[in-house]
Amino acid sequence: MSRHQLTPSHADPGSAGGSARSSGEVAAGGAGTGTGPGNDAAGAWLPAGADEVLLVTSSTLLRSEVERIVAAAGAHLRVVADAAESGRYWEGAGAVLVGSDIRELPPRRRAPAVLVGLDGEGDSLWHLAAALGAERVAVLPDAAAWLADHLSRSRSPAPGGLVLGVTGGCGGAGATTAAVWIAQAAAGLGVRVLLVDGDPWGGGVELALAAEEHPGLRWPDLSDARGSIDPVQLSDSLPVAGGFSFLSWPASRDQPVPVAASTTVGVLDAARRGYELVVVDIGRRTEPLQAFTWDCDRILVVVPAQLKAAVAAARLLQEFPPVEAALLVRGKPGSALDGPLLADAIGLPVQGRVPELRGVAAAVEAGRLLDLGKRRSIRHFAASVLDALGDDMFVEELV
Repeated sequence: MSRHQLTPSHADPGSAGGSARSSGEVAAGGAGTGTGPGNDAAGAWLPAGADEVLLVTSSTLLRSEVERIVAAAGAHLRVVADAAESGRYWEGAGAVLVGSDIRELPPRRRAPAVLVGLDGEGDSLWHLAAALGAERVAVLPDAAAWLADHLSRSRSPAPGGLVLGVTGGCGGAGATTAAVWIAQAAAGLGVRVLLVDGDPWGGGVELALAAEEHPGLRWPDLSDARGSIDPVQLSDSLPVAGGFSFLSWPASRDQPVPVAASTTVGVLDAARRGYELVVVDIGRRTEPLQAFTWDCDRILVVVPAQLKAAVAAARLLQEFPPVEAALLVRGKPGSALDGPLLADAIGLPVQGRVPELRGVAAAVEAGRLLDLGKRRSIRHFAASVLDALGDDMFVEELV
């Protein structure tokens, strides 16, 4: 079992330094835990000088949940009740967690690492996180194992890949097509790539790849996964098509098997550690947007050069977290509604233009999308996207 595979029930509340000190600091690692501040085991989790987690909340229940998690990590937890009091400790903390009862932050402070809330608070958590600029959302107690893992790795960070989200500004925009071509082009450069199908109602990206029979795990196989997921095991278990791994929803009539938000986060964390580029075909529904956009480093919105599509895309942006985003315009050069007009209307820069090719829909139906991806115009499109991502992907080899 991974050291990150823990739930709130694994630690007794009293062992987490149950009585707070007068300053609001809780000493993590009570008797019997073996992870007190002076114990070498704590160093495996948290490097010296970065062992304090600041929690801003006045909720007793939230505090109790977080105490258990931070205690298991061998860290110190400092709890303050409001934003005004938190200002003096904010910049010196190794990580900052903000409770869902907090509605404002101290002025000129960096964004909190995680907004923590409780199961049952619903969509309000994601809206609040966007307003506060939080980097992640943790719904407790389900996300307890993920939060412990996140706190550990965020303080001893290992190199990780880039997570690129792709979504359509309107229905039928061609986001799946663009995501496949980007993944295919990057894989052609020797980049380790994973394509993630984020929409359970999208029909399954494996259809577009003609890979329904390829052996490997699909999303339902991961529905019972808990805690940290080993990136090597994940990579070894996934199917491959077009030179890249993919994780798809099955192309079947069966009702999608529910996958917990904590499982989705765990999969993306493992993917980031195991691949150089993770391309997520997010979809446009609220559930996938909430599940995946928060873990993306960048989001690309595919928008046809049409007024109606521009309006729909502008509305969709209201569901986005504070993540860097740009447009991929689909249409022929010289369209009445060109790239600059779309950028002004939607409020995002244009990063590339998806070629308007005849027969794309038929190719998707026939599972020949990867064949189209070998065309020179598609390689030019993918080059523009990968070039903007940077990271020395040697895009000149594409064109």
